[in-house]
Amino acid sequence: MATVQLPGLIDAHVHLREPGYTHKEDFYTGTAAALAGGVTAVLDMPNTVPPTDTPARFAQKAALAAAKAVCDVGLFVGATTDQLDAYLPIAPRACGLKIYVSETFGSLRIEDLGLLHRFFRTWGEKATEMAGDTPHSALGPVAVHAEELMLPVCLNLSHLYDVPLHIVHVTRRSEIELIRRAKDRGYPVTCEVTPHHLFLSSDDLPRLAARGDMRPRLATPDDVAAMWENLAVVDIFATDHAPHTLAEKAGPTPPPGVPGVETMLPLLLTAVHDGRLTLDDILLRCEENPRRVYGLPSQPDTFVQVDVDARYELSDAGQRTKAGWTPFAGWSVFGKVEKVTLRGRVVYDGDRILADPGSGRVLFQSV
Repeated sequence: MATVQLPGLIDAHVHLREPGYTHKEDFYTGTAAALAGGVTAVLDMPNTVPPTDTPARFAQKAALAAAKAVCDVGLFVGATTDQLDAYLPIAPRACGLKIYVSETFGSLRIEDLGLLHRFFRTWGEKATEMAGDTPHSALGPVAVHAEELMLPVCLNLSHLYDVPLHIVHVTRRSEIELIRRAKDRGYPVTCEVTPHHLFLSSDDLPRLAARGDMRPRLATPDDVAAMWENLAVVDIFATDHAPHTLAEKAGPTPPPGVPGVETMLPLLLTAVHDGRLTLDDILLRCEENPRRVYGLPSQPDTFVQVDVDARYELSDAGQRTKAGWTPFAGWSVFGKVEKVTLRGRVVYDGDRILADPGSGRVLFQSV
């Protein structure tokens, strides 16, 4: 047995589904799954019902998180076609602005170029207004779901308005190579890759069927190889934890998305065992960089004890997410979380969640 102590990890891209979809997940079940996976802070996306796009809706969501969460939670605000800039008054209390410009779950997709210009411009103006002589230091980035031809559009809007841009769940060789070029030219861009896009490809679709349906879709083996070849360009590993029930997945129109917050660490530690990653690679992309990109506060006296040599099989039954399944069921992995301590208190003992609902903090709410 080789037990190591890690800092609490950050999953910078989750969908906890509350309000509106609590049959899939809620703030308690999703953050409990996070703790079991060694994750002590998550950043939650705005495509709920209603979407997190106005001060009132943001406040409602923050109150739900404050009452239920057992790890820390940051909340994105979302760009929508009807509310436009309504979120700007509470922008400092959000971890960032999320814009969906490619196909996704929900109804928040923005396809109008004029609106994209407006959102980048007003977010940058708000950052400058708040930060005075140091633009952008007080607001999080614009985070975009932008695939293929929409990626260069967002890169150039970021450059035009000098707004930090974060590209979520990159999947294709063409995309990661374009991001590499943009970084080389000094564009204010960062990016993330999910475990399912690192460890699964389109070759797995016949086996997974609807369980493998997600956005972005699983890419080709060559695209997956490109993610590994360009790890130096990847700032963050994040799960895009997107739970749906198995009944929904088995239906005639299965919604896209897969759970992932609980399986990220063992999948990455298995890659360490295989010589594909190091522990430092994980800590850089699951703790140091998410904190830097989103300006997250530190979590004192917070750490995760994990037996990195413990080998076991992932299963649907072992998942704490309300969805109750994983696309990695049957996989043999290394890395068992034995204990999680959050701000000096043991919140997970390797078997039980010991934290009380509401003991997690909603980030940035004192701004």
